[in-house]
Amino acid sequence: MPPLQLMLEGDADVVVTRQFKAPPENVYRAHLEPELICQWMASWPGWTMPVCETDSREGGAFRFEFDGGEEGAFTTTGEYITLTPSSLIVHVERMHMPDPAPDSHCHTTFEASETGTLLTLRMSLPDAETRQGMMDMGIADGMELSYSKLDEIAS
Repeated sequence: MPPLQLMLEGDADVVVTRQFKAPPENVYRAHLEPELICQWMASWPGWTMPVCETDSREGGAFRFEFDGGEEGAFTTTGEYITLTPSSLIVHVERMHMPDPAPDSHCHTTFEASETGTLLTLRMSLPDAETRQGMMDMGIADGMELSYSKLDEIAS
């Protein structure tokens, strides 16, 4: 079984689960602290993250700019709705490629497990077409590359 599990639910939801070796507080922090985010979120070969800004508080915003050289570039922006230390992040995010895609509502939980942390991410997209577009981009492979790096740095 691969580390990252991705399931489609209903017409527009994507549910991702992944086990991490690190405790919940480390995996949670790696989702909010810019110095950690930039180490794992752009871990795809040939890509960099020249901008990694986050105001990690409820009501705060974030901006991540990715540069893949000849492969292109994109930006992700969003706002934090709920932050419960070491257990929950609820946020809204949008991709800009370069125009903004519809908002994705994300609910991420961090649960202690026998081997570290079970992360569950539910992305609620506005419709099936938006979800299919995301799936066509190969989201699972990209997420696993990033999450593998996160597992390394958080452990």
